[in-house]
Amino acid sequence: MKTILKALLMLLIVQIAVAQKTEEFPKIHTKEWEKMNASKKPTIDWFKDSKYGMFIHWGLYSLQGGIWKGKKMEEMRPPFVAEWIMHAAQVSRNEYKKLANEFNPVKFNADSIAFLAKEAGMKYLVITSKHHDGFALYDSKVSDFDVMNTPFKRDIISELQNACNKQGIAFGIYYSHNIDWMDGSDAQSVEFAMRNPDASDHEKTFGANTWDPSPNTFDDYLQKKAFPQVKELMQNYPGMKMLWYDMPWRMKPEQSFTFYKIVYDLQPQIIITERIGNGFGDYFIPGDNVIPDDRDKITKPWETVGTHNNSWGYKSYDNDWKTPDEILYWLLEIVSRGGNYMLNIGPTSEGVVPDQSVYNLLEVGKWLKINGEAVYGTRKWKITKEGSTQIQMKGTGDRKKQGFKNNFAPEDFWFTEKNGKVYAIAIKYPESEALIKCMSINLVGNIKSAKMLGSQSSLSWEQTDKGLKIKLPRERPNKYGYVIEISL
Repeated sequence: MKTILKALLMLLIVQIAVAQKTEEFPKIHTKEWEKMNASKKPTIDWFKDSKYGMFIHWGLYSLQGGIWKGKKMEEMRPPFVAEWIMHAAQVSRNEYKKLANEFNPVKFNADSIAFLAKEAGMKYLVITSKHHDGFALYDSKVSDFDVMNTPFKRDIISELQNACNKQGIAFGIYYSHNIDWMDGSDAQSVEFAMRNPDASDHEKTFGANTWDPSPNTFDDYLQKKAFPQVKELMQNYPGMKMLWYDMPWRMKPEQSFTFYKIVYDLQPQIIITERIGNGFGDYFIPGDNVIPDDRDKITKPWETVGTHNNSWGYKSYDNDWKTPDEILYWLLEIVSRGGNYMLNIGPTSEGVVPDQSVYNLLEVGKWLKINGEAVYGTRKWKITKEGSTQIQMKGTGDRKKQGFKNNFAPEDFWFTEKNGKVYAIAIKYPESEALIKCMSINLVGNIKSAKMLGSQSSLSWEQTDKGLKIKLPRERPNKYGYVIEISL
């Protein structure tokens, strides 16, 4: 009896020790993380100055274009974004793997895409090196499920990084660390459910391969694929600026920390999204197609990521494109609040960027060539916007449901500031005279000067207790709106 009690006591002590170790892990490593995070200040400052970037979702799913065996994704299970086709149609691992035999994007031109990003006014580019389906767009030595085992046989990540370097575009990668439908077993959903019985079904199973999970354990996946692949990416592509991890739930603190440390040890300058999990991220993501408001109380540098239509990967039948004026609205709404905007493109299976995406990006780029001074390097001013027009965007579903109508009025202004200057940005021109109410002498004191960016004409203006009255010149530097630079 004493022997049994002694054994039970020892077991209890071990369980308590394990529990304490789990609880103490974040505390111990938070201090180490804080040191690593602090050393990244130059990259974080660069990020906060850059404001606008390009996201690229591309992989085997582009072959399907949102359709599996004649069935559109909306007839399957959500989410209805094209890169989730394997999940939506519950395609078996063996059947999905055969798609690699068809992947041959012969029209892909990395130089053209990097040039497009530059002409669009984007300062950085991030591409999916491996998305949730587990397929890698580079030459991986630890997995044969990669681009080198397709008819294409070219390292897409390498080509795109080299092209970005030529154009002066900073380069980063996306890596799906938690979800891998090919090799990531069940994304530890069963284990998570046992540890968290009160969690919602969404938290327990969302994104997990529950229809045909790989036979290995999730830890095997981490040790034999995920950790080694992140290490490969760090060794193969030096000089990157950011790494975009995704889907943080169900990740344990020690797992998230290891993903952070691997990157830091090889490329300490890289900043990492908070979607690494457990608080070990350098910058915050409010959500897909989400514009936060002041109530969100964001404390880290942040970035909104947005789709160009309603899908990240190429979706052949989705033509609900964001127009140039809508893209401009998103950019202004986000930058005026102090954030960055990373807008996505989804190349086709041939490697072609859809024509509408190209046109829209270039139109916004023309606006930025004239008015970029009001965007790049700016910070949030004490007032982000004035005017009655308000649009709430809280996710991809919101954007799809609401659509977008340019109902802005000449009274709508967004504000940024830099080096003692405030920029008042409007999407809609007035007939002749603009009034910026928050620039009244009572609110900001005396204004030294005011000019329209891109205009050679001198402005006629008057500051009163009702605001700054400006008689605009007849010329319109850009049809999508204008910027008044104000020196206080």
